[in-house]
Amino acid sequence: MSNQIFQNLKDLPTPLYRSQCVPHKHEILICGGRHEGACYSYHTLKNEYKLICEYPSHVKLNGHCVVTLIDNNNKDSSQITLLSFGGYKDSRHTLVMKYVSVWSNISNNPNNCNQWIPFTDNHNRPILIGRDYDDYQGVRAVIGGRSNHLLFITYSYNNISVFDLNTFQFIQHSILPTDNNILYHCFVSNLENEQGQEMIKANEGNYQMLLFCDKTGLSIKHEDYSIFQFHQLHVCDDIAPFNSYAYLCINDVILFFGGYGNDLSKSVHKYSIRENKWMTFQNTLPSPLRDCIAILSEEDNHIHIIGGQDDTYSPLSIHMKTKMRIWDTSQLSKNEIKYIVQYWVRILKIKLGWIDDFNKIIRQAFFVKQQLFSICNISFFYNLFFFQKDHKKFNFYCSLQFLLQKLYNVRKRFVHFVLYNVRSKLSYNEIFEYV
Repeated sequence: MSNQIFQNLKDLPTPLYRSQCVPHKHEILICGGRHEGACYSYHTLKNEYKLICEYPSHVKLNGHCVVTLIDNNNKDSSQITLLSFGGYKDSRHTLVMKYVSVWSNISNNPNNCNQWIPFTDNHNRPILIGRDYDDYQGVRAVIGGRSNHLLFITYSYNNISVFDLNTFQFIQHSILPTDNNILYHCFVSNLENEQGQEMIKANEGNYQMLLFCDKTGLSIKHEDYSIFQFHQLHVCDDIAPFNSYAYLCINDVILFFGGYGNDLSKSVHKYSIRENKWMTFQNTLPSPLRDCIAILSEEDNHIHIIGGQDDTYSPLSIHMKTKMRIWDTSQLSKNEIKYIVQYWVRILKIKLGWIDDFNKIIRQAFFVKQQLFSICNISFFYNLFFFQKDHKKFNFYCSLQFLLQKLYNVRKRFVHFVLYNVRSKLSYNEIFEYV
């Protein structure tokens, strides 16, 4: 099953783990890994890699962090600026790169592009992010602030700091309310855009972030130049032993792939931010992985899993992708839902008089298309109820919800989720057309 869900792509040019990646149009920028300074661009349409550059020879990478700097005045979407920092306490670095696609005409690229250079202030003085005693191995960071000028940094042992990218100074340091060592963890903004970097405002100047590491789960609230507010979040038992997982935040969910605790994991977990609920998928990675990275391709809505270590702790060259909609049914398009409705109604009408056979079909569908299971059942029950004389919306949805829960033991919150998606994306007339 996992082999069908995850599609293998061309291997990385070199084995990588603890890498950092950034999406850019049809490219995924792969920025080094532990003890590996080469940076590559992977083209999602060509399934090919090109070397961008290498980190300076004096930089020793281990647990570094790369984020995209947001320039509100930059109208040139073909160029982005990357900030790389962190690593060992005694060999930290802070570098920037102005990136222009290596797949375009290189002769048109401006000077100093596609190479790592020192991060400098307005007087051209080098800036090193981090205090002398800060340990940035396994550091994580997100960009926020009213003008996307604040760098929120979480790092070992249990620290959170705020660095002002306009003044080139720290404006805040605080201690996270946890006894866990925070490194190689999940740290995201509460709501992220498809690039996975830019923090969106809940209220003007009010930002929320989420952090997960081992048994620690935190919701972190911050107002510009204000104190932090922390709120404990539930962490499910299945993922509590782990860190060093690949993670991805999109819309209302965070996905976790693999991880390391007492052993390696190949499980996939989902956390719903709005509902504060966890789910462990039946589908898994093809094999146990740690220290890999997950990134969402902006153009084709696929999640890419890149690099990592296996259970022999060997660096890997693997690169695979999976469709986002497999793990989050809210990503289904209107046409995809219509296709599912049409297909299953046609199949189920044949078996309408045989309940046992119908149950077998549903059980088979559950294993083949777990995420589409409830949507398919909705089309069948809608076909039954629609032709009743009294088909008011309230009665229909109440009856549908009851049958789904009673017959198939579907969790109430998932029933509501499925009903919401079908109701919001398909009108009664549209469903009627396909049944």
